[in-house]
Amino acid sequence: MQRARLIVNPGATTTSPRARDVLTQALASEVSLEITETKARGHAAELAFDAARSGVELVLVLGGDGTVNEVVNGLLADGVDVDSPTVAVVPGGSTNVFARSLGMPEDQVEATGYLLELLRAGTERTIGLGRADHRWFTFTAGLGLDADVVARVEQKRAAGRRSSHALYVRTAASSVARRSARHSPPLRLTGLDDTVDEPVSMVLVGNTSPWTYLGRLRVDPFPGASFDLGLDLLALQQVGIRRTLRLVRQSLSSRDRPPTGTGVVHRHDLTGFTVTADESVAFQVDGDYLGERASVTFEAVPKALQVIA
Repeated sequence: MQRARLIVNPGATTTSPRARDVLTQALASEVSLEITETKARGHAAELAFDAARSGVELVLVLGGDGTVNEVVNGLLADGVDVDSPTVAVVPGGSTNVFARSLGMPEDQVEATGYLLELLRAGTERTIGLGRADHRWFTFTAGLGLDADVVARVEQKRAAGRRSSHALYVRTAASSVARRSARHSPPLRLTGLDDTVDEPVSMVLVGNTSPWTYLGRLRVDPFPGASFDLGLDLLALQQVGIRRTLRLVRQSLSSRDRPPTGTGVVHRHDLTGFTVTADESVAFQVDGDYLGERASVTFEAVPKALQVIA
């Protein structure tokens, strides 16, 4: 039987003992399963790192995008390895962008059934990932406004607020208003095939489409992004209420092209580039705040991770 390790984040927004029980019982006849629970931030990376070196063939994740990101970073701590375990994800967070981008149903029970079908059929694919300096990301990274929002939401959650789409929307609205009232540190883009002379105030990087979800609503500022291509870049030269609302409106439309307009910078299928700033700004990957940075180099890494999808 295939050796598998299930990494469960019991603190994830929608992860429940019932979901874990359904998943483990369903998998029991298909794989030789070991169940582990995360105890703190960073623990999922440790569990994945150990799995990769213990002969585990399949790592299953029951948790949100943050847990998935930790698992990927644990598996690829020493770089891309064709012998790394295959990854499968059952959504357990509030948005689950990565799982949904792989085609997993939102409902955990349905996702478990779908995963079993894929396991029995032996359906796998190899996807490209992004890397921000030494940190891997599966679907997005950002500097500036979106990372500010992530940081403020994490502060509110630490104070007892429950993660929800409404919390993110309210936090984003207040963050835009705050940035409109004060100076945003300029960010500079280098390493592109062409020159972007003007500094920007916010940088979004995409490795797949969509960028995120509001419930079932896709927020898609780079609809051409794909696990099979390089990275997409979207930047705003100025962050203000009017320009941000236009960006949101265009990202919510069903059109197949990225946002356009004055002060919008978009590049598609990039192998890499660097963002620098005169002073440190907020930085996030896959919806996890990682502090402030004055420089980040982004790189597209093709065929980096084997997944069940």
